[in-house]
Amino acid sequence: MAETKRVERPLSPHLQIYRPQLTSITSILTRITGNGLIVGTILAVWWLLAAATSPEYFATANAVATSWFGDLVFTCSLWAIWYHYLAGLRHLYFDAGKGLDIPTAEKLGWAVIGGSVVLTILTIILVQ
Repeated sequence: MAETKRVERPLSPHLQIYRPQLTSITSILTRITGNGLIVGTILAVWWLLAAATSPEYFATANAVATSWFGDLVFTCSLWAIWYHYLAGLRHLYFDAGKGLDIPTAEKLGWAVIGGSVVLTILTIILVQ
């Protein structure tokens, strides 16, 4: 048999080939925020368990939860909740067969990103 010349190429299209699009970035962000919410939940559950355990243990957990690190985790979790919620509404809209054209999908993607930031800021202002 004649030998065939093998061409060096990737097995499948990858990030090196395709330019990131807003729709793919928002999809990835939805997954990241969904998993990232676990960090805020763990911190909140630890704080509550510490409150039920002892005053000394609660003082330690409360120091962490009210520190800059705790503020950062809870603020990022708040943004993640709003982002995940708005992305879910966007997905429901897509499931209805609407907004699937590229310009509308990109506008909705920017609306989810901008809306989550605005709602996070409004929530922080209202809570304080």
